Amino acid sequence: MPDSAAPCPPAEFKSALVVDDHPLFCDALAMTLQAVTGTADIRATANLQAALDEIAKNGSPDIVVLDLNLPDVNGFDGLIRLKTATRAPVIVVSSMSDARVISSAIKAGAAGFVPKHSQRDVFAAAFGAIRRGAVYIPDGYDLLDDDADIGREDASARLATLTNQQARILQLICEGKLNKQIAFDLSIAETTVKAHVTAIMRKLGVQSRTQAVLIAKETSFSAILQEGG
Repeated sequence: MPDSAAPCPPAEFKSALVVDDHPLFCDALAMTLQAVTGTADIRATANLQAALDEIAKNGSPDIVVLDLNLPDVNGFDGLIRLKTATRAPVIVVSSMSDARVISSAIKAGAAGFVPKHSQRDVFAAAFGAIRRGAVYIPDGYDLLDDDADIGREDASARLATLTNQQARILQLICEGKLNKQIAFDLSIAETTVKAHVTAIMRKLGVQSRTQAVLIAKETSFSAILQEGG
């Protein structure tokens, strides 16, 4: 994986934010971070909103460690929203570690992926790779091809079927906004937003908001949106 594919990390991780709702794992991961990176300032939150509030209040850490399975997160929404809240690299540490999940996490902007059951040397390798600006993929795993689920041309054609309002809503979803925030921004009812989201997913042939975001990102959705007016 080319180094340019990853966020630009600091030379060292002086601070870290762990987002995981299992206290014992948070403690274990904090000890692992201290051991392999020397990070002394380690903060932890049990859900996404608390993480976003922590970043807003105390500033961005040098790295974020994220569990995908959080009580207030659906799919990869947490990763996408964190990416909009901080420029720090976000590494996913999850018990869900099949090739499709790993590929989707990397496509959604993760700087690396480590299965939760991994030994300490795997975490050391991951943080070392991210510090160098590389994207970390665990040994034995390969990213799925971009065209594994839907071809780029077909995805562009599907995006082109969206109405202007649906296109605006998809753009806001890509920014990590919730339905109630979208409703406020566009001055429409939240039920109307939900109806548009359902229509967007049907037109794109996907089952979740996260899949819609991935398709949008993979097909340069912002350029298509500008062309469509």
